[in-house]
Order: sequence, then C-alpha cells, then structure tokens
Amino acid sequence: MKHKIKFAAAMAAVTAAMVGTTAPAFAAEEQFVPLLTYRTGSFAPLGIPWADGKQDYLKLVNARDGGVNGVKIVYEECETAYATDRGVECYERMKATRGGASGFDTQSTGITFALSDRAIVDGIPIETMGYGLSQSADGTVFEWNFPLLGNYWTAADVMIQDIAKKEGGEDKLKGKKIALVYHDSPYGKEPIPLLESRAKANGFELQLYPVTAPGVEQKSTWLQIRQRRPDYILLWSAGIMTPTSIREAQAVGYPREKIYGIWWASSETDVQDLGAIAKGYNGITVHNSADEGRVHEDLKTYVYDKGEGTSPGAATVGTIAHTRGLIISMLQVEAIRAAQEKFGKGKHMTPEQVRWGFENLNLTEERLEELGFSNILRPVRTSCEDHMGDDWARIIQWDGSKFEIVSDWYQSNRDFVDPLVKEYGARHAAEKKIEPRDCSKES
Repeated sequence: MKHKIKFAAAMAAVTAAMVGTTAPAFAAEEQFVPLLTYRTGSFAPLGIPWADGKQDYLKLVNARDGGVNGVKIVYEECETAYATDRGVECYERMKATRGGASGFDTQSTGITFALSDRAIVDGIPIETMGYGLSQSADGTVFEWNFPLLGNYWTAADVMIQDIAKKEGGEDKLKGKKIALVYHDSPYGKEPIPLLESRAKANGFELQLYPVTAPGVEQKSTWLQIRQRRPDYILLWSAGIMTPTSIREAQAVGYPREKIYGIWWASSETDVQDLGAIAKGYNGITVHNSADEGRVHEDLKTYVYDKGEGTSPGAATVGTIAHTRGLIISMLQVEAIRAAQEKFGKGKHMTPEQVRWGFENLNLTEERLEELGFSNILRPVRTSCEDHMGDDWARIIQWDGSKFEIVSDWYQSNRDFVDPLVKEYGARHAAEKKIEPRDCSKES
C-alpha cells in the first residue's frame, strides 16, 4: 500500500519536500483537512481501512463535485500509531497549515483527551464520530468537541438493550452477570459509568476485566471468565486485541454469540482470518455503517476506476471500517458546506467558521440521498446544546464469512445517557473553570 502523503489535484505542483510544511500563504479556493491516522502499530488492522476511507471521500468530493462550491479540499496524513504524544505533535504541526485546519478527527480517545484543552485555546474543532469524551455531547460546555452520531455511553446502552431483548425484557436482566473486557486505556474505560448506572437500575452484576495494551496476552483474563462465567461479554477492544479475545473465548469454551464488540472491534479485518472460530460474534454499528449506498458506487466510478483510490483495490470499498472513514470525512465536508452557507459560498472557511458548521449540521433524508448515504445514515441534526446529533445503531453478527445485520434500529435510552452527560459535563466545567454557554444567545 502506498502510504505517502497526497494532496488534492490543485496541489500537484507542490514538491514532495514541501508536503507537510505550514505554508505562509494559501489559495482562497482551498480548504485544508488534516488526517490523523494509525497505519502502524497494534491498531493498524482497524486504522488502515479507516484512514483509506477518510482520504477516499475527500478525493471523491474533489473529483465528482469539484470541491465544496468550488473550494478544493487539500489534505495531509500524519501517522500517530495510536500514540498520544505523536498525535499531539501532528496537531501542533498542522493546526495552522494553509489558513488553519478545518478540524481534527483524532482517531483516538487518548489523543482527544490531550487535545481538547488545546482546541479551546487554538479555536479548532475536534470531530470524534463514535468515540472520544462521551460527555462532550454537551455543547454548552464543550464548544469545540463534536462526538457525532454516538459515543461509548450510547453504544453500551444499545448493547444492554439488545441483551435485554434476547432475554425477554429488561426485567430479565436482574441477577445476570455481564462482563466488560476492555483495553486498559481511556478508550476502554469510557463505557464504565453507563454500565454501572445500568447495573444498578437493572440489577445485573457488572464484572470488569482490564487488558493491558496491546492486548496480545489475555490468558489470565479468560481463565477468570471461565471461572466466573458471565452471561454476556462486552468487548471494548481494537486492532490485534479483538481476534486475540475471540481466540481465547474459543479456548475456554465461551460462546461467541454471547459476546458483543464495540464498533471498533466489529469490522471485517477483526474476524475474517478467524472464519468459523468467530461465528456468532456480535458487533454494533455507528448508524448502519455495515450497509452500502450510492456513495460506494460513486467512489468506484470517480476514484477507483481512474486508479486514484487510496486502498490497493476497490475490494476495500464497502467494508465496515472503510465506510466509517467515508462518514467521518463526509461530516467534515458538510460542516464546511454549512459554514459556507452562513459565511460565504465558494470561500475559504476559518476553523472557527467550520466549528459553527459542525454545530449547525442538518442532514435530512433528502440531503443524505443526494450524498449517497441514505442506506447508511439516518437524519442528523446538531445544535448548540447537542454536539452529538442523533445516535442510531444496529447489531451485526458474523456468520463465519461475513457480517449480517441482525437487528432493527436502536437508539440509546436517554434516561441513562443524558444524566451522565450533564453530570460529567458539569464536573469538567468546574475543573476547567468553564462558564457554560447560554445557547439562547448563540446565532
């Protein structure tokens, strides 16, 4: 796979030696989008198709649409290997590039933690679709964070809902044992507050099993699981930790159909080498990212058929992790477009103006159809108060060779999620001495 940094066609004249430098001037018809990636390290099996999808959508917008109202998207990748210090270095190097970064999708909860304070000072939006700080859904406190389409609290709640449905109702959860096997990092710990709240309300026992990064040694964890025998397991893993967990589950005789993986543990790359070993394994999707839409056809026509695809071949197009990358860049582009509607079509948008765009997304069914995402996403609308928008999810299951969608649509139970968002948001505001915004005064 070619990993060299590529800019859009409008930047083809820039020499390779200059790629990644902060230019003293920029063309008014260009918009810079930084791409943090982890193509290396223990999370690379997830990170590579995810990164390819992010880059591919920007290529599609330039090739099919001529940019955003004529404004070409230029971009640069910066490799983090999922390391927080490297993510911070990438941010500092690219934040002021070509008129200012349009926003950072950090691809890491740890990097998100590290950058959230800096983003306030620098005035740069942080987009974290399906990850990051769950409490940053509260836009009155987290002005620059956008955990779009769902977070780890909404995901954990949907998993509990699906388990309850299998058991015959939420009242049947009483006395059950539900385990969380999690990457021992900020990412892995995120769902714990929601699960503790659910356990208290529903009467099930919550078992916690932290796994030291990178997650290749789990035998002691699964021996404990064999002894304590939880009824269900929620798996908060990514990269090589995921197939390792599934293999260890097989080794101790734990049924894979009783395991639910978070969306970053629910891509084809997580299970395809396991085949029948993983049969029955459940995953959760961001909205309906396991499905395909016209955007995939357009990507093949305008990008891959012309030999411009980021992945080695078009076979990656339509896979779950790649589709999530497409969604992330689509949301970034639509934030730029929304900003242009307010501040000037066909103009370069500042990071602050793009932040306004993220806060005023309104992706209707009609707009999603135009974009080619109608099968993949449901309508999404953000606001000053709500930086997540509408959370939707579905459950998928590995049949031994492919993932199948096995549930209808779910939304999180806001009776559990919203109090946590407010509680943890208020804590953050007090700790950082942030005065929550009065959204009635925002325009």
